[in-house]
Amino acid sequence: MNPVSPLFSKIDTSIEKKVDLIQGSYFRYAVRAILACLFLGLGTAVAFAIAMKGEHIVPGLGKMLYAFMFSWSLVMILYLNAELGTSNMLYMTVGVYRKRLNFGLATKILFTCILFNLIGGLVVGFLIAQTGPFQGLEPDNFFFTSITGKLEKSTMQILIEAMFANIVVNTAVLISMRMKDDAGKVAAIIFIIFIFAFLGYEHVIANFPAFSLAYFASGGAIEGMTTGAVLHNLICALIGNYIGGGLVMGLGFAWLNNSKSIYVD
Repeated sequence: MNPVSPLFSKIDTSIEKKVDLIQGSYFRYAVRAILACLFLGLGTAVAFAIAMKGEHIVPGLGKMLYAFMFSWSLVMILYLNAELGTSNMLYMTVGVYRKRLNFGLATKILFTCILFNLIGGLVVGFLIAQTGPFQGLEPDNFFFTSITGKLEKSTMQILIEAMFANIVVNTAVLISMRMKDDAGKVAAIIFIIFIFAFLGYEHVIANFPAFSLAYFASGGAIEGMTTGAVLHNLICALIGNYIGGGLVMGLGFAWLNNSKSIYVD
């Protein structure tokens, strides 16, 4: 009999809760997925609002302020049990590998989560665009130029950056599950998420509210923000995120812990 991994016992429990929720109340599951983009949208908004102020103080300061403030999004998501598509890439892959659910149900949960993350991102982006900090922005501000930069990336760049982004996100998720102290969890999440936010890596779910907010705040005037460019970014980021979160972190660690060795997580 293989040794029991404390980490994977917690992951199995989380998977069981997701299955129970979606089978018991699809609507409640959908609302939790929408809430994930509410928190991401708020984190994105405050991060870019502060970054724009920072750039006026010292050029280059904006990026550091953005990364630090954006990191709080995952704290809100994890502590309030919102359903995030990119962490579910790990959970669903692990669940299928460990036979905690079948492929069909795993696919249903994952794509339901992503769909309602998208809906939440569009709605939250539109609403935040109506608020004070995003009125009358200059065309060359840090926010708009950052979004333009995302849309100009090549396919390979997005795939690789998205892979690393979800390795980072799921590293934060797994590490927070290993920790008992709340202050330690929050600090770990913030400084780990800072990695991908500062490096500008691509996170498909975070891009939902970011693109939506940029579109509505600019009145659709962002350079290069065409339907094709947005879909190119989101599709490539989705694939790269799954490689990083589902295969590298999910399947990789599930395989490492499917062992008779006492060396388990």
